[in-house]
Amino acid sequence: MSHTMIMLIAALALLVLLRLSIRDAARATRLFLVLWLVVSIANLLFGVLSAGYGWGEEAMVWLLVFGVPAAFALITQRFRVRG
Repeated sequence: MSHTMIMLIAALALLVLLRLSIRDAARATRLFLVLWLVVSIANLLFGVLSAGYGWGEEAMVWLLVFGVPAAFALITQRFRVRG
């Protein structure tokens, strides 16, 4: 399994954990976005500084690693079932 796929699964797990533990879905989404931004930037920096990837290739991967989970979190928060 690729590192990118592992990061995407980790993002989903973090989102689910926060949504289950925080009653307010909007607050859980905001917290997820902040935490995932920090994690994804750390991942980008590790890729550039330690793994030897270039900024350009890591930036493209970062857009996927941060952007897809962030969009998913915002969309699911927007269309959540109210009960």
